This record gives sequence, structure tokens and C-alpha cells, in this order.
Amino acid sequence: MDALGKNSLKFFALGGGNEVGRSCHILQFKGKTIMLDAGVHPAHQGYSSLPFYDEFDLSKIDVLLISHFHVDHAASLPYVMQKTNFQGRVFMTHPTKAIYRWLLRDFVRVTSIGVSSGGKDDNLYTDEDLAESFDRIETIDFHSTVDVNGIKFTAYHAGHVLGAAMFQIEIAGVRILFTGDYSRELDRHLNSAEVPTLPSDVHIVESTFGTATHEPRVNRERKLTQLIHSTVSRGGRVLLPVFALGRAQEIMLILDEYWTQHSDELGGGQVPIYYASNLAKKCMSVFQTYVNMMNDDIRKKFRDSQTNPFVFKNISYLRNIDDFQDFGPSVMLASPGMLQSGLSRDVLEKWCPEDKNLVLITGYSVEGTMAKFLMLEPDTIPSINNPEATIPRRCQIEEISFAAHVDFRENLEFIEKISAPNIILVHGESNPMGRLKSALLSNFASLRGSEQEVHVFNPRNCVDVTLEFNGIKIAKAVGNIVDDIRREEEEGTEVKEEDKDNAVEKTSVKKEKPDEDVEELPNGDEQEIVVSGILVSDEKNFDLNLVSLTDLREHHTELSTTVLRERQTVHVDCKKELIYWHLCQMFGDIRVIIDEENVTNKLKREDADGRISDGKLNGKLVLKVMNDIKLTVFDNVATLEWTQGLISDTVADSIVAILMSVDSSPASVRMSSRSCEHHHEEFSDGVMPKDPVWKVKQIAKLFKEQFGETFTLMLAKGDDHKIEDGDIFGVITIGKNNARINFSKMQIEECNSNPLKGRVERILDMGADLAASLC
Repeated sequence: MDALGKNSLKFFALGGGNEVGRSCHILQFKGKTIMLDAGVHPAHQGYSSLPFYDEFDLSKIDVLLISHFHVDHAASLPYVMQKTNFQGRVFMTHPTKAIYRWLLRDFVRVTSIGVSSGGKDDNLYTDEDLAESFDRIETIDFHSTVDVNGIKFTAYHAGHVLGAAMFQIEIAGVRILFTGDYSRELDRHLNSAEVPTLPSDVHIVESTFGTATHEPRVNRERKLTQLIHSTVSRGGRVLLPVFALGRAQEIMLILDEYWTQHSDELGGGQVPIYYASNLAKKCMSVFQTYVNMMNDDIRKKFRDSQTNPFVFKNISYLRNIDDFQDFGPSVMLASPGMLQSGLSRDVLEKWCPEDKNLVLITGYSVEGTMAKFLMLEPDTIPSINNPEATIPRRCQIEEISFAAHVDFRENLEFIEKISAPNIILVHGESNPMGRLKSALLSNFASLRGSEQEVHVFNPRNCVDVTLEFNGIKIAKAVGNIVDDIRREEEEGTEVKEEDKDNAVEKTSVKKEKPDEDVEELPNGDEQEIVVSGILVSDEKNFDLNLVSLTDLREHHTELSTTVLRERQTVHVDCKKELIYWHLCQMFGDIRVIIDEENVTNKLKREDADGRISDGKLNGKLVLKVMNDIKLTVFDNVATLEWTQGLISDTVADSIVAILMSVDSSPASVRMSSRSCEHHHEEFSDGVMPKDPVWKVKQIAKLFKEQFGETFTLMLAKGDDHKIEDGDIFGVITIGKNNARINFSKMQIEECNSNPLKGRVERILDMGADLAASLC
């Protein structure tokens, strides 16, 4: 098979494609591989009866699902598990596994590929292979879901035989329903096949009967008993070739009841009923055990009569055909159902020459088998022990199908209920399958060309079907988030009910005034619920879960926690004292780790006028803010480090904002107006300003421009005035209005006019912003 695309689902039939027998199908999607059933072809012997296992690498298979115990669906499983490179896991239901071992032991006994060159029988596998494979089989309960590395599958009742299951498989959000053999008819002991609750994207469905339809079950039962009764009444014998398990038990329930109701004519040993199968004798205990998995009628009989319905009163088991006292009329149920070998073939060859006898075919007959050949009513049949010899066939041949397969009507109804856009037909002969495909396409013709168009495929063996899926990822909410959503929905419902009551009250008030129109309150849309949580994606298993932080450890113990440290670097052009002072003003909780310049102690000993003394400029200052954010200031570079988190991120952003604006703050200008010196910045002419009060003079120019000759800058000791010698003042005199400004502290000390005071304050703020970048 070619390499698959990322969104390609591939179906590949190794058996059961345009044939009935050796059912075996492969599904591949998103790197996962599933095998469905592993049967043999009843019309062939030995290796030729196997599916085409050489056409696929069985080591790729992750999961093998067995739908039921019939040999055409399960008999090559020990070969796969013991004779190939298969390493996957095998699942089947409890009843299927219980019967599987006995059924395949009988298969090992009666089948062989012939005699090898050494003169030794060479079977497909031995009893030892069967025992070893049996221990590796896992069981699944109906309606339970198993998850194997991202492959989810759920078993549903198929109604075909006891324990038969259809599987709904889900991979990466794409669902595939495999019916296996299934029946939608409620018979005497089994429920009909279930319809899964979840929709499917691909439907792999049997097409055994194509477009044929069955008679009603009641009519078939009546016809069966009448044919048998009339045959034994004239002294004839009736052979019913049946599968050892499955339909045989259904027919035995019918005959046991009929013999009881007609005991005067048939009961009391007058016309015995035999069941020639040691296998059925051994497995009958399984049917008696799993009564609780059967339909309501069986469970009711078991409860009311306190006797098991599968303990038959009128049917005896025949261990060996040689011990059979063949006198007078009798009824024989014998396996195998297709008369290829065994007891049923021996009885056929013994009874077929007499015209008063009857062979009644009740199951489905595969092409190439003796049962199918008999349907042609040949004059002679070959002897199984001597193929060169022929035996005359004079007995009557009748067919009444009790095969537990859906007919066309039932199949179509089920397919419509599943409503899958892609249908793959399997387990059907070529012509009936082709007719079913045409009928389905005609039924869904109205959807052709639309988004709901239904595609139908009937691939032959080893011819793949490829489907493209663009999967939609859906997250499943788990844990406390689910409770939160339900709580919000309930609260929303209560609010709506309250609004509804209010609406009724308002309406009743309006109705008291017939002259006014009654307004209808609008029905608002449903309230949106906002869900917040952590999205956890498991790519291997295709799981996407939305969980709250508190539930993360409980629902995802496999996750490891990573602590993420953030780092941010900011260039600063101001003294460390300013940074420390601003941080203290903002946060208060400041812990000093390293202080090489003794910045924090200098700030505590600042002069009464608020000025900060000089210190060396190349020391390192390390602070811890809010017990989490580490700030390192060194050589005009401030570096922040913190652990990622909602609060820590917010505090860190605030610190960065302070660092970027600390030199433009009015408080910074007031604190540094007489001590700030430019150690790094140069003017365009490359000459550093020599005037220590140069920045104050620049601010004074703003006042000069605003107030002209009414403004006077007062330097007490001339232009060489130092901040340490005293404060620098400015005076504004406009008529009777005076204002005295302390430029060293960037504040108004005196002013007798509120309008003038407000104007001066705005110019001071403007000057602080403009002069800060020059510091």
C-alpha cells in the first residue's frame, strides 16, 4: 500500500471483498492501523482458505477486532497471532471468546491442507497455537469504550449470534462503524442490532443478501415446521445442515416448542430430534450462562419457569454417527452448515438416495460449497471419501433461510439511520453486492452534488479505498470546568424564567388598558458562556482536553511542569538613588540584595532640602521587588528577572514603565536639579556643559518666553552659583500679582493669584518634562 496522506483514511480488504468468506479488512488513518476480523473461506482448504495476508505487513497492525465466532470471521486468528509477525492487541466480546476456543479446536480437528512431502498432516495451526493465542485475547463489554493509543472503539449488539458485536471506531475525531454480520430481526433468543448513539463518517456494512428480502419470521417458522411434520408423517427423515453455534440454537428453540405442542403426534420418542455436534454440546453451557445477554422473551422464560430455555426436552445429542440407530422417521441437525465435511456430509450421503427424505437448507450457502451445489438439485453428488464415486440424489431439497443477516429492506433502513456519507460494502457475492450498490445510489440520488452526497464503494480484495477527511478538533471539557458550565447554564435558565414571569406581569398590566397596544418582549438569544481553562493536547492519542489549572494534576498526571523565567533589559540615564526612591514610593516592599554604591543608606541620609548626595557611578545595585522580581542596575543598564505569572508579569510591566519614565518625573527633576551632571551625553559641538545650573537656566527660559520682563531669575552668587550654596529662585511680578518660584525644588513658594499660580504650575511641569532628557 502506498504511503498515506495526513488526512487520508484507507480501507483495504484482505478478504470478504466481493465474496462471502475469509472476512478480513484493514483500516489506516493518522498512523494507526486496525484489522477487522480474521476468517477463512469455507469453500477452500488450507492456505488457500486464508485471507491475502501476504499483501500486507501485519506487524503494522495496532488492534484486531473480531466481530463474532463464526469460522469465516475468526478461524484464521490463531494463524495470524502465532504464524505471522503480528504484534497488535486482539479484542472480542466475552461470549465470543468463550465459544471461540471450542469452535476452533473442532476446526483444527476436521481441517487440514493435506499431506506434506513427509507424510504428515500440515494444519494451519495446532492446538498449542490455539491455546497460546487464546491467552493473548482481551475481552470488551458491550457499550464500553476501549482506548488503545488513540484508537477508541465501542462494542454494540449486532444480533447475528450470541456475542456478535459491531464496532464503532474513532480515530482523531473520525468515526467508522463496522457492522460485521448483523441482524435487525428480533428472533427467539437474540436482540436486534443496535443503532449507535454517535454518528459515523464511514459505514462498513455487510451485503450478504444484496437486494433480496426475507419472508416474515412467523411465516418461515410455520413453513419450517410444516415441511418437517409432513416429511416425518410419511416416514421420511429430515436433515438440517446448520452451523454448530448460532442459528442451530434458534432452530432448536422452534422445534422443541413445536414438539411439545404436538406431543401426541411427534413427542414421546415417536419422532426423535438429534443434534449431531459434540461442539454444540460443549458450547451449550455458554448459551445457558449468557441468558442475560439475550432478548426479553428468553429472560422472561428463564425468570418465570426457573428453568433454562436451552435445556431442551425433545432434542438429544448424537456423539457419533456410528452409534445412530437409524430406524423410522427422525430429524437431524448436523454441522457444518455448508456440508463440506463432518457429520452433516456423512448423513447427507446416507439419506440422499431416498425420495421420501428431505434436506432443508436453513443458512446462507457460499459459492463452491456442497450446500450451494445441492440448491441446483443435481442427480448425483460426489462422495467425500471417494471423489471418483458418485451417489444418486433423490431426496427433496428445500431452502428456508434462517440466516441471521439483514435483507435489503432492513439493511437500507439501518444505513439511513446511520446516515454516513461514505458506505463500504463487504461480505457479499459480486452480483448481489453490485445490485445493492446500485439500489443505494438510486435511493440517495437526490443528495448527489450536495454537501450531503453519499458515496458507495464495493471494492474487491486487495483494491483499496481512500477517503479524505479534514478533521475538526474538538476539545472535551473535564473536571471542575464542566460543573462551572452547568452552574452558569442553570443560572441563565433561572434568569430567563424570572424575565418570563416579569413579562407576564407587564402584559397583564397592559391588558387593563384596552386602548393601548400590548408590547411583546423580545426573545433574546441564548446567553453565551465563556469557558476558560488550559488546553491539553495529546497528539499521540488525538485527545484535546480543556481543564482548569486546579484539575491539571488530577487529569493529566503525565504532564511535567516547567518554570519559565522572564528577562527584560532597559537602558537608564539617571542615578540609582532615583530608581530606588521611585520603586519605594510605588511598591514599598523592596529588599536590597547588593548595594555597592551604598545607595539606600545615602537616600536615608539625604539633606533636609531633599537633595541626594553624589556617589560613585560604577557600582552594582540589586533589588528584590515584591519578593519575586529581581532588578539589577549596573553601568546604565537595568535588568529585570522574574517567574512568569499573572501578578508577576503585571508588577514587572510596572517596573519597566517606571524605569523608562523615571528621569522625566517632576519629582526626579526636583530631586536632581542641582546635582545632575551629564556624564555621558554630549552636545552637537562635542563639548559638555560647564555650567552646573545649566538645566535650571533652560527651564527659566520658558518663563522668560512666557512672562518676558516680568520674570526675573535670581542667582544669589552669580553664574558660578552651586546648588549646595543655596536654592535658585525666580520672581514674577505682574502689577499687584506676585509669584516666587523655587527652581531647586521645582515648586511655587509664594503666589497671591490663583490664575497665575495655575499657569506657573503648568509651565513647571512642562519644563520638568523638557529638561529631564538633558540630565
